[in-house]
Amino acid sequence: MRCAWCGQDPLYQKYHDEEWGKPAPDDRSQFEFLVLESAQAGLSWLTVLRKREAYRESYAGFNPETVAGWGEKEIAQLLGNPGIIRNRRKIEASISNARIFLDISSRYGSFAGWLLSFTDGRIQVNNRNSLKEIPVTDSVAENIAREGKSLGMKFFGPIIVYSHLQATGIVDDHLNGCWRRRQDSSITAPG
Repeated sequence: MRCAWCGQDPLYQKYHDEEWGKPAPDDRSQFEFLVLESAQAGLSWLTVLRKREAYRESYAGFNPETVAGWGEKEIAQLLGNPGIIRNRRKIEASISNARIFLDISSRYGSFAGWLLSFTDGRIQVNNRNSLKEIPVTDSVAENIAREGKSLGMKFFGPIIVYSHLQATGIVDDHLNGCWRRRQDSSITAPG
C-alpha cells in the first residue's frame, strides 16, 4: 500500500516510491527542493514535477553557487523558458534564496544541518492513518520559516517549509500501512 495522495498518476507514484520522505542530506538535493517547493506556491505539486527536468536544465543542475551569481540576464532567460513556472517574483526569490542558502550551509555544514538544528537532529516520524490527519504545517516548520524570513528568504512560509521537510525526509508523513513509512521514530538524521 502507498499513500493515497499520489493516486494513479505514474509520475506521482514514482515520486512517492523513490523520493518523498527519503533523506536528502546533500546541498544540491536540498536546493532543488527549495526551488521547486517555492515555485509550487499556489500550484499543484504534480505541475511542478512535470516541469522538473526543465528546472534541472535551467537551474544548472540545481547548483546553488551558480544560481547565487545570477542577475537580470539569467532572469530574462528564465522568464522566456516555457518549461518552467515563469513568475518573476518566484525566479528572483530562487536567486536571492540561493545566496542565503549558501550562507546557512556554510554556518551549519549543510542546509540539512540547519533544518535539523530545529529538530535536535532527529527525523520526525508521524503516526497518521489518513490524509486528513496530515497537517499543512507544524510548529517546527513555523520556526524554520520565521528564521528563514528573518534572514531574507522569500517564498519560504511555514506551508512551503513543511512540504520541504516532508520531501527531504526530515518529516516522515507516510501513512500507517504505507510500505515507505519508517518504523523507528528515534532515527538521527544524516547531515
